[in-house]
Amino acid sequence: MKIVFGADHGGFELKESMKAHLAGKGFTVIDAGIHDTNAVDYPDIAKQAADLFFTEKADTLILACGTGIGISIAANKIKGIYCGLIYNEETARLAREHNDVNSLAFGGRQIAPGLANRMLDAFFGEKASTDERHERRRKKYKQLDAEGTR
Repeated sequence: MKIVFGADHGGFELKESMKAHLAGKGFTVIDAGIHDTNAVDYPDIAKQAADLFFTEKADTLILACGTGIGISIAANKIKGIYCGLIYNEETARLAREHNDVNSLAFGGRQIAPGLANRMLDAFFGEKASTDERHERRRKKYKQLDAEGTR
């Protein structure tokens, strides 16, 4: 499984920890930046990482900023990205099972590395539900993406 990572300065350290965790489990890890703790704007990193996600035909895009909020907002403005802001193991599991997101956002100043790694394990250990209600809802949000907004 191929994973693209991206983070601003607020998510840099957590990104590095999560990359090592998934690489140790045999995932292919691609780092879209940043590569140090110098300040960068999270919308720029979200775009840069999403571009690499599509170019590399990756399976999942993992993003981090200080809270996870800003980078998830930016990511969800990019056509074809369905980013869930997760904050515990249950939201990670449900992001896969119910929503089948292709991107996760983490708060680098909110989530400890150990918890983040457990959240990743919960997400990647789950499969998307085939229940009609979840498939119907996913189809609707993908239709919203295709139609655009006002």
